[in-house]
Amino acid sequence: METTTLDELASELSARMDQLAPYQQHWIGLVGAPGSGKSTVAEALRQQLPETITVIPMDGYHFSKSHLDAMENSAEAYARRGAPFTFDAERLVHDLRSARAKGSGFFPSFDHTNGDPIADDIELKRGKRIVIVEGNYLLLNETPWSALRSAVFDDTWFLDVEPAECERRVENRHVETGMTREEAKHRVSTNDRPNAERVRKESMKNANRILQLASPTSSKRP
Repeated sequence: METTTLDELASELSARMDQLAPYQQHWIGLVGAPGSGKSTVAEALRQQLPETITVIPMDGYHFSKSHLDAMENSAEAYARRGAPFTFDAERLVHDLRSARAKGSGFFPSFDHTNGDPIADDIELKRGKRIVIVEGNYLLLNETPWSALRSAVFDDTWFLDVEPAECERRVENRHVETGMTREEAKHRVSTNDRPNAERVRKESMKNANRILQLASPTSSKRP
């Protein structure tokens, strides 16, 4: 495990960029439990190096609400939305493998207000780039997720945050979307917690690096 800061990671990625050949790309899988701050970290790095980094969020591969409505277990799918089976993993893996081979592609984002993906909202352009794919399940052992480690990623990072802190963040996020505090607690205990436990159990062992973020002024662990 290593303790680092966003500034240090940005400097590292800038140096990595300088080492790339003109059309070479360096792909990173950024993984963590729900509430660990993956999206925040990826976006902060992108803002520091906007001409260098492209961020592809796994959230764009949520099955749409119309797809969930058509599922045989629709009620369970809504109750467990955010679990692995509520993502279009086959399409995600296909799109990432294709983009890795071609060096370019379009990817969906996710509208958290409407609760549905937005098609082709993110573009990866050909050329020298750092590509950060962020999401909960990118390092799971089951297929098709497991193909990403060998077929797409050059490096894999696990963002390690205490489970209690992750749950606090996710619970507050649910409240911000309109749930009562009790509804949010129930959602965490029945969906987010089991998802997080699986992510930690499988992904930490599959990651090249386990990262804990400190503030820029914090002293690093010896």
